[in-house]
Amino acid sequence: MKIALTVNGTAITRDVEGRQNLVDFLRYDLGFTGSHIGCEHGVCGACTVRVDGTPIRGCLMLAAQADGCRVETIEGVSESGAIAALQRAFRAENALQCGFCTPGMLLTAQALLERNPDPDPVAIREAIGGNYCRCTGYHAIVQAVLGAARSRSAKAPAAAPAVIPVVAAPENGDYIGRSMIRPQTARLVAGRGTYTDDVAVSRLLHAAFVRSPHAHARIAGIETAEAAALPGVVAVVTGREMAVHCEPWVGVLKNYVGMKSAPQYPLAVDKAVWQGEPVVAVVAESRALAEDGCARVRVTWEPLPPVVDAEAALAPGSTVIHPELGDNLVLETRIKSGDVEAAFKAADAVYRETFDTGRHTVVSLEPRVVLADYDPADLTLTVYHSGQAPYMLHDILSRHLRIPEHRVRVINKDVGGSFGLKIHTYPDEIATCALAVMLGRAVKFLADRVESFQTDIHSRDHRVTAEVAVKRDGTILGMRLDDLAPVGPFSMYPRSSVVESGQVLRTTPGPYRFRDYEARGRVVFQNKTPMSQYRAVGHPVAALVMEAMVDRVARELGLDPVEVRRRNLLTADMYPHTAPTGLFFEKLSHEESLDAVLDLASYRTLCAERDRLRAQGVYRGLGLCVFIDLTVPGAQTYGTGGARISSQDGTTIRLEPTGKLTVISSITEQGQGTDTILAQVAAATVGVSIEDVRVVTGDTMVTPYGGGTWGSRGAGIGGEATILTGRALKENILKVAAVVLEADALDLDVRGGQIVDARTGESRLPLSELGRVAYFRPDQLPKDFQSELTVTRHYVPRHQPLAYTNGVQLSYVEVDVDTGFVKLLGHWVAEDCGRMINPMLVDEQVRGGVAHGIGDALFEHCVYDEQGQLLTTTMMDYLVPMAVELPDIGVAHVETPTAYSEGGFKGAGEGGVAGAPGAVLNAVNDALGPFKARVTRVPMTPEVILRALGKL
Repeated sequence: MKIALTVNGTAITRDVEGRQNLVDFLRYDLGFTGSHIGCEHGVCGACTVRVDGTPIRGCLMLAAQADGCRVETIEGVSESGAIAALQRAFRAENALQCGFCTPGMLLTAQALLERNPDPDPVAIREAIGGNYCRCTGYHAIVQAVLGAARSRSAKAPAAAPAVIPVVAAPENGDYIGRSMIRPQTARLVAGRGTYTDDVAVSRLLHAAFVRSPHAHARIAGIETAEAAALPGVVAVVTGREMAVHCEPWVGVLKNYVGMKSAPQYPLAVDKAVWQGEPVVAVVAESRALAEDGCARVRVTWEPLPPVVDAEAALAPGSTVIHPELGDNLVLETRIKSGDVEAAFKAADAVYRETFDTGRHTVVSLEPRVVLADYDPADLTLTVYHSGQAPYMLHDILSRHLRIPEHRVRVINKDVGGSFGLKIHTYPDEIATCALAVMLGRAVKFLADRVESFQTDIHSRDHRVTAEVAVKRDGTILGMRLDDLAPVGPFSMYPRSSVVESGQVLRTTPGPYRFRDYEARGRVVFQNKTPMSQYRAVGHPVAALVMEAMVDRVARELGLDPVEVRRRNLLTADMYPHTAPTGLFFEKLSHEESLDAVLDLASYRTLCAERDRLRAQGVYRGLGLCVFIDLTVPGAQTYGTGGARISSQDGTTIRLEPTGKLTVISSITEQGQGTDTILAQVAAATVGVSIEDVRVVTGDTMVTPYGGGTWGSRGAGIGGEATILTGRALKENILKVAAVVLEADALDLDVRGGQIVDARTGESRLPLSELGRVAYFRPDQLPKDFQSELTVTRHYVPRHQPLAYTNGVQLSYVEVDVDTGFVKLLGHWVAEDCGRMINPMLVDEQVRGGVAHGIGDALFEHCVYDEQGQLLTTTMMDYLVPMAVELPDIGVAHVETPTAYSEGGFKGAGEGGVAGAPGAVLNAVNDALGPFKARVTRVPMTPEVILRALGKL
C-alpha cells in the first residue's frame, strides 16, 4: 500500500507492506538508523520516535498507520537543535555508555521537559520508567535531565553551568586520574552510531532459523521443498548439509581434568537438545521472507525425555543427553585446604544453609547480530559482528570454515551492550558465516528478542550448600561448600561452561582469614539453553553465599554484622596473601573499603532509623556485602586450557605529520569508555593534548593482535600496552628532535604537543614541524638516521595470573510483609579498582554493575516448565530493573594500585555486579528478622518473600 508522510521535515511517499512496522520502515527503507529495535513488544523504548509531536513506540505502530503523519527521529530532532541542552548534559554526566538506548531516552526526556520544565528526580524516573538501559543504572541519566532543565531555566544561576568542558587540559599534561567526557558520545547522542544492524552492503541476504520447539527430540525428517519454492527465498539449508562446510566444535578446556562435552554443529544434525536450538536455515531477500520460509519447513520430531532438574540429571537411570559420554556429568571438582575436620570439631557452633540462585540472562538492549560477506573472487570473508573479541572469532572462523587466517576480517562497529554475552560461539552466528561462504553473498542474522531469550547464554543457575564452623565471638574457623551447577546440553565454546562453578568454589572464602576449607563442584548437562560466564563470572554467587553466612553467624550469635566482618577480614598487614583455594591477592583494601561505605551511607544513622520505624510496623533492613573480583586475566585463564584466546593486547601509536596521534588498539569498545581511557593514557604518556588523539579499535585488518575486552582487562592490559607504546614513541620523537635541533635528547621533552627544554619548559619545536621534517623532508636528516614514528607494543600480565579488586556494598530496603514487595531505598558502594584513569567512567561502570546485580537479586529469572519449555521469552515476563525500581547509588573509591604494572591499573567493569545480590539479600533478611524468617533464594520475588513468611 502507498503512504505519504513527513519525516524530519521532508515529504515522503512510499509503498509499504501492511505488516511492516514504523521503526523498520524508518531504518531499512529510509536509512534513519538512530531509532533502534530492542524488544519488539513496546517495553524497552529503544524504538521511540515522535509522531505528530508525541513520543510513540515505533515497534508497535505500523508504517501504514503513519500515513498523513509528521514523524521525527533522533536525527531530525538533533539537527533542529531542540535537544542540544539534553545532549550536552548527557555527555557531561556520562549518561550513556553503549548509546543504544540513548536516542529513545533523549526523546522521552525532551517530552518530559516540554510538559514539565522543572521536574524533580522522582518525576524524571517516572517519565523514563519505560525506557530500558542495561548500562548505566539510570543515576547519570536523572542527573543529566536535571542539568538540562536547569540550563533551560531562566532561574538558573550563571555560576552553575549545566555541562563541564569536553576537554580541560591539565597544566602538567597528566590526564590520568581525571574525569573527562568521552569524545565518541557526540555522535551517539545525535543518533549517528553505527551498530552492526546499521551496516549497509550490496546484495544483502537475510537468514532466519527453524528452531526446535522441544527441549529434547530426535529429528526424524525434514521437508524443505515448500520453503525453497517461496519467491524471494534463496536457500534452505539443513544441519547435515551445513556440516559439510563447517567443522564442529567442542567446548572443553584441557586444564580441567576429566571435563567432557559433545561436538556441536551450527545446525542440529540428528537431534535437538534444547528448545530454540537452530535446525534449519532459510536465506531470503528480506528477514520477513526468510521467516515466511521457516514457516513452510516441515520437521518431523520424535520427542525424547527432557533432563531439566540438575539433581535428577545425575540420578541413576536418568536420560543421558549425549549417550557417547556415558552420563550427564560435565566435570566434578574438589578443593581442600587445611584440616577441615579439626576446624569443625573445635567450633562452638556450626551453621548450614542451601542457596538457590536463579538462572538468568544478559538482556543487552542490542540483540546479537552478525553480517558476513564472502567474496568468492578473492576468497575473503569479512564479518561485521556485535562482539567483544574480534580476534577470537577471527581464529574460529578461519579454522572451522577452513579459510586461511589472512583472508578473514572481523569488524566490531559500535556495540549496543555486551557484558560477556558476546564473547561466545553461537551456532546461528557461525551458520550465518557459513551461509555467506556457501552462497558467495552477504548474509545477515539479527536475533529477535524471543530468540535472544532462547539462545543467548544463560548464567548463575546454582544450588550451593554452605556450612561454616565458628567460635562464639564470631571467628570463622572453617567452611564446607557444595555447588551444583547445570549448564545446558553443551559446554560453550571456546571458553567452556565450567569456569563459573570454579569461580564459586575458589572465591567464596574471598576476603576472609580462615584457612580450613573444603569444596566440591559438579557441573551437569541439562536440556535448557546453554549456560556460560558473563559479567562478574561466579562472584555474585560466591559473595552472596559467603556474606549471607556471615550475616547468619552474626544473627545467631547476637553480634553486630559489621564487627563480625572486622574480626574475620584480611587486614593490610597480611598481604601479599594466598587464599586457601590458591588464589593470589597482591594487596586489597577491605578495612578501608568497609569504613568508606559506612561513612558514605551514614550507616549508624540508618540503623537508628530502621529500628525506630520497625517499632512502628515498618520493616526496613540493611545488608552488607564484602566482595572481591578478578580482573586483568592472563594466560592461565584460558590459554593453559588450549583455548585460542589471546591473553595479550597491543597498541600501535602513529604520530601524524600534523603532530596528532592515532592510537590503534586490540582492546575493544562496548560503551565502557575504552576509547577515552586509552586516549588519556596516550596523551599523558606522549605529551600531547587529548584533543589531538584519535583511537581506532575493533578491526582485525588494522589493529594489533589481542584478546579484546572481557574480564575487566581494558585498562589493566590495554592501558599498560598504551603506556609502553607511548613511551617508546616519545623516545623516538625525541631522537628526531635531537637531530633537528642539534641537541641532546636527554635535554628535551614533549609537553602539550611541543618539543620543549626539559629543564625550563621553553618551547623549541612544534610536533607538527617535527612531523613535516620526518615525513616529507627526511633529506634534511643525517643519511644514517631513520625516524620511526609508528610504534607497536604488546603487554601481557606475567607476575600474577589475575589482578583482584575488592569493595563493600550496602543496601537499604523496605519489605511490605503483606504483599512481599521489596522497595530499594538506597545503595552504596566503596570499590577499589586500583589506580583510576577516569573516575567518572568508573562511577558509572560501578552503578551500571549494581543495577545488573539488583536485577539478579529481585527481578530476573529464566523460568522453565517441567518439559524444558522456557516461559519467560519477552521483556513483558522477564523483568529487568528500570529507573523507577532503582534508588540513587552512592559510590566511593579506595585506590590500591597494583605494583606489577607501570600504570597500576586494574579493572572496574564487574565489581558492581559482584556485591549487589548479596547486599540486597542480607538487607531483606535483616528486614524479615522480627518474623524469624529467612530467604535463601534469588531472585526474591514477592512469592519467595511470602513463602519465607509462611503466608503461602
